Amino acid sequence: MAKTKTAFFCQNCGTQYAKWVGQCSACKEWNTVVEEVVQKEEKSSWKTPSNTAKKISKPLRVNEISTEKELRLDTFDLEFNRVLGGGLVPGSLTLLGGEPGIGKSTLLLQIALKLPYKTLYVSGEESQKQIKMRADRIHPNSETCFILTETKTQNIFKQIEYTEPDIVVIDSIQTLHSDYIESAAGSISQIRECTAELIKFAKETNTPVILIGHITKDGSIAGPKILEHMVDSVLQFEGDRNYVYRILRSLKNRFGSTSELGIYEMQGSGLREVNNPSEILISKNDEGLSGTAIASTVEGMRPLMIEIQALVSTAVYGTPQRSTTGYNAKRLNMLLAVLEKRAGFKLAAKDVFLNITGGISVDDPAIDLAVIAAILSSNEDISIEKGICFAAEVGLAGEIRPVQRVEQRILEAEKLGFHTIFVSKNNKITLKNSQIKIQLVAKIEDVAGYLFG
Repeated sequence: MAKTKTAFFCQNCGTQYAKWVGQCSACKEWNTVVEEVVQKEEKSSWKTPSNTAKKISKPLRVNEISTEKELRLDTFDLEFNRVLGGGLVPGSLTLLGGEPGIGKSTLLLQIALKLPYKTLYVSGEESQKQIKMRADRIHPNSETCFILTETKTQNIFKQIEYTEPDIVVIDSIQTLHSDYIESAAGSISQIRECTAELIKFAKETNTPVILIGHITKDGSIAGPKILEHMVDSVLQFEGDRNYVYRILRSLKNRFGSTSELGIYEMQGSGLREVNNPSEILISKNDEGLSGTAIASTVEGMRPLMIEIQALVSTAVYGTPQRSTTGYNAKRLNMLLAVLEKRAGFKLAAKDVFLNITGGISVDDPAIDLAVIAAILSSNEDISIEKGICFAAEVGLAGEIRPVQRVEQRILEAEKLGFHTIFVSKNNKITLKNSQIKIQLVAKIEDVAGYLFG
């Protein structure tokens, strides 16, 4: 029998040490380093089927490699397909992370119930009755989805061999454990070993596997960082519990773009796909309200119209407050300094609160001009005319800078009924027969004079 080997791992970030230390040098957390047994027999839970001959890779010239388009499995969920880049790639491993209770299990169960392929949904957190109750609420009639409640990988692979599913869903990777690693489920070595076994299974059988992963208090995927390197795609499911909207982002994708965005609405019957989020993110107020401006932003290939609200008031407590929701607070401070220095607006002694409605977070610099317009509108207590939107970046000299894909933003604004859009005069626009008025501006003063002059 092989000699027992142990190592010390930080339970917070996964850093490995040769001996115990009180503080992790990587994440600076105290008392998170524990000893784990890493002894492993020279075999894994998944055994290559005897009828599958393992091919030996041979080097090929670059011009000899086939470039045929990768076939994908349609998940019958437009938002999920968009974020993945067109669907599930056979043999791929996808990791989905998010806050507890945000709807990760609901999303994947909903997709598994709708699929026409044979799907095995493995849960280590809920019983079959609990999952059945949720399934009855989402999609009660499904003949292709099989539910398995198991945490040992050896038993899971036995059921996989028996059912031969087209897609496997694991809920969650932190609950799995292998007999070949003598440590508790959820430990660093167990997560790494179970993931490695699933990768071997996925690659050898060409079966896509979707994992649900827990996250830490700072929002990153729990477990070793190598977990994110091992999988093919990492998706983040996020949203505010006070809102019904959920956002699916791609943090890593070996088969597509990482800038795509999927939006869902949480309902009693599951998650509803939101194919036109602009109409939801913009309020339907008919009466003009000061401090509100509409910005045109782009997430991946999708243009969005978002509503920005600002409140400027006299500082009551002496020190002005700067508070943001869904926007970078440092960038807000920079824009306020530009307004003070370059445009002459005295805001140093005033509180400024900024909010992006709908509970989403945006870091696109193209919404700078809308942020400034909302702040000036609240400061002057004059509402911006309905039907006006903005798509431009603001520089430190007070100049209006051009942004990427401005024509796509203009077309989206026109489609939603806006009559005027403010963009930088340095943008090259080739649109013809456009019904929307394109207002070209060079400085903040030009925008302020047009809106409030």
